[in-house]
This record gives sequence, structure tokens and C-alpha cells, in this order.
Amino acid sequence: MLYRCLLVLGLAIITAPLRADDSQYVLRGDSLVQPNVPQGKVSQHVCKSKIFAGTIRHYSVYLPAQYDPAKPAALMVFQDGHAYVDPAGQFRATVVMDNLIHRGEMPVTIGIFIDPGHTTETLPEKRGWRPRPANRSFEYDTLSDQYARFLLEEILPEVGKSYRLTEDASQRAICGISSGGICAWTVAWERPDAFGKVLSHVGSFVNIRGGHHYAAIIRKTDRKPIRIFLQDGSGDLDNQHGNWPLANQQMAKSLAFKDYDYKFAYGVGGHNGKHGGAILPDSLRWLWRD
Repeated sequence: MLYRCLLVLGLAIITAPLRADDSQYVLRGDSLVQPNVPQGKVSQHVCKSKIFAGTIRHYSVYLPAQYDPAKPAALMVFQDGHAYVDPAGQFRATVVMDNLIHRGEMPVTIGIFIDPGHTTETLPEKRGWRPRPANRSFEYDTLSDQYARFLLEEILPEVGKSYRLTEDASQRAICGISSGGICAWTVAWERPDAFGKVLSHVGSFVNIRGGHHYAAIIRKTDRKPIRIFLQDGSGDLDNQHGNWPLANQQMAKSLAFKDYDYKFAYGVGGHNGKHGGAILPDSLRWLWRD
């Protein structure tokens, strides 16, 4: 949480924490079902992973109405997929994709909405945060290529049995919220040949499992072919792992320093999907421009 400061005789005096104000972030326009717009179909699947041994998870596949099996489709992967695919949730990503694809503001794109792994024999009856998937932090917050390999060696080949997916990294995007946001960046960072676009909502670029190092690593590494949209708010978390607003500002400064193709939407919201959901149509337009 950030703090208000008063300057008295040149000294900064901390007065009170800034509070999150999410009331201004509402869904409208392309976040809502529009008349005469064809709607894609969503199918449900289960994955038992070998790369994350002993885990099981739900995932959904969104197939746009305009999909042509004669042509490879663009691809967008969402971490914490249940939060993004929920038609009554804070993001409503498939509704947004229906509207933008219909108007040609993003390509014909297959969406894969993946939940974190559970370490139980069977899956909970309902997708969501409760019970919390036990393997989530390990999968999402770890700075390694393991999650990228999970996507490239297990999930994408399985989806590819049914649909034609592009292999062009510039036509493959990855998205997530909180730890899913840093996971999205890690996948593209490790495999920019496979994913060229990233969308991070209130990303956890803090010291949960070393994510705070990214701001420095980016500055000392040759620029990679990644386009990234960051979103965060001044009312985001401040705890033992770090300060989310400051961490995202540091990320934005490092991306600017290395001349990345990036955009940073900084608001006043908290650690949730309200701001990110409200601007999702504009975020996707920017991410998929040209």
C-alpha cells in the first residue's frame, strides 16, 4: 500500500495509507454481450500433468465463431483461467474476444483458460479459489522454464489435436492476474520464440519466489521480442513479500529503460480484477494492434 506524504521543512512525513477505490471501474461496451455478434464456444477439459507431477487441473478452450480449420488461429493463454472465462466475472474475456474478433480488432484467436494444479486425486466440484489450488505459487511464482514447458509440451499439443494453432510467437499471447501475471511474463521471458505478447493484471513482481529480481534482470539483459501491457493500482498489496504498486512501477521503468514495446495502466484500485477487467477491451486492442 502506498502512503500520502506531506513536505514539511523539506522532510517527508508519512500521514496515512492510500486506500483502494475500485468504484470507478465498471464493465461497459465491449465487456458486455452485444447484439448481432457471433459468440464462440467454450469446452471443458482436465489435465493430469507429468511436468508438474502429481497435479490435476481444469482448463477451458474458447473457439471463436470465425475459426476456420484451414487457417492456423492466433492463441491466447490465461492463467487462473476460471477467473477470466467466467461470463459473470470481473474479466469476461470470452465476451470481449467475441466483440473484438467480430470487428477485426484482434485476430481470430483461440483462448485457453488454465487453472493452477491441485495435488489431490480428484478435482473440486467447482472451479475457483476455494479450495485454493495447492501448486499455484510453485507453478506461477517460480522463475524457471517449467511452466513454459508445461504449456508447450502438454497443453498446446493436446489442444492442437483438435484445432490448428499458429506457431508464430507474435500471434501468441499469455495473460494472468497476481501470481498469474508474473507467470505470464516468465513464460514469455523464458520462451520469447513461443510467446510474444504478455498481459499482466496486478502482477506479483515481488519476493514470493524471487520475482523482485526481474526489474534488475531486465536492465542487464538484451531486449527480447516481447510486447507487454502492465496494469496495477495504488491500492494494491503491501506485505512481507513486497509492495505491489512499487514493484510494478519498477517493472515499467525497467521496460522503458530497455525500450520495450510496453504500456503501463496505473490506477487507484486494489488487488483484484476490477480495473483490469474494465480496461480489458482496450488492453487487448493495444496488445493485438497491427
